[in-house]
Amino acid sequence: MTQAKAMILGCSGPVLTPDEKAFYGEHQPWGFILFGRNCIDANQISDLVASMRETVGGRNAPVLIDQEGGRVQRIREPMCQRYPSGSDIGALYRLDRENGLRAAWLMSRLHAFDLLRFGINVDCLPVLDVPVEGASNVIGTRAYGTDPVTVGEIGEAAAAGLLAGGVLPVVKHIPGHGRGMADSHHELPVVNASRTELEAHDFPPFQRLKGELMAMTAHVVYSTYDPVYTASTSSIVIDEVIRGIIGFQGLLMNDDVSMNALKGTIAERSAAIIAAGNDVLLHCHGIMEEMVQVVAHAPVLAGASLARTKAVEAAFGAGDGADEQALRDEFNALMAVS
Repeated sequence: MTQAKAMILGCSGPVLTPDEKAFYGEHQPWGFILFGRNCIDANQISDLVASMRETVGGRNAPVLIDQEGGRVQRIREPMCQRYPSGSDIGALYRLDRENGLRAAWLMSRLHAFDLLRFGINVDCLPVLDVPVEGASNVIGTRAYGTDPVTVGEIGEAAAAGLLAGGVLPVVKHIPGHGRGMADSHHELPVVNASRTELEAHDFPPFQRLKGELMAMTAHVVYSTYDPVYTASTSSIVIDEVIRGIIGFQGLLMNDDVSMNALKGTIAERSAAIIAAGNDVLLHCHGIMEEMVQVVAHAPVLAGASLARTKAVEAAFGAGDGADEQALRDEFNALMAVS
């Protein structure tokens, strides 16, 4: 079988076009990602996921989605329950810590039930960013709280719920987007906090979950470590902060290469992301002209990056056999009193 290339790609609509099928078949992306534009109804989502895997020889490729709850929930009613935001879970945690942690676990466990029905096996969750006052609302209600203990504890419970259901988490946005005063979808956030501040406030949730298999790097400049490049394009931040101070040794993917915090062409961005030490490139928009540029800089998986992808693939499995309706009733009851 042809070795996969170091990239995760989206597609343009609810079904693969002939050009997309041919492109994926030729270039063999390691994985895929879905967005709201790709999710119309239950049968269609299942068919799309199956057709994606067919293009890579039927391999159980990772298929990712951002299914957080709140305003970031790609699959919505009637296909999936409408879930609360991370901040809603955090509010319950502040009322009753144990109930909040249970609710975080339950919501992720329910995400796993929902996603595996369609063949989706990776959820880009939990959000471990710790916002500060005045930060951009790009994180906002997606955050569990404004202190690292709350965020770390709830994030750990959320990741555990996904894993119990046979879905793998991607922690984001390492090493922390909470101080960003700009939305990295549109412009470049620059964080000038000291190393002491970052290591006390921003990094601890990621340190707590450093043993997870996948994480997504932030398009944020941390000037005290690297005044020029974003974390996603900085070998200094990846080596010194993410691999070093935080201690994360799993697979790294960038936040979407199309986001405007990054400068240059898609090809230049892709080259910088791989050169910095990310294991795989993430391109979300499904724009063929951009994917052509991405693939030119996505190497065939090898070395440590190949080992990390193999560790992810080996972790895919079935859920714990729990009673879905009982867990759903328990979760809804917890959230009703929050």
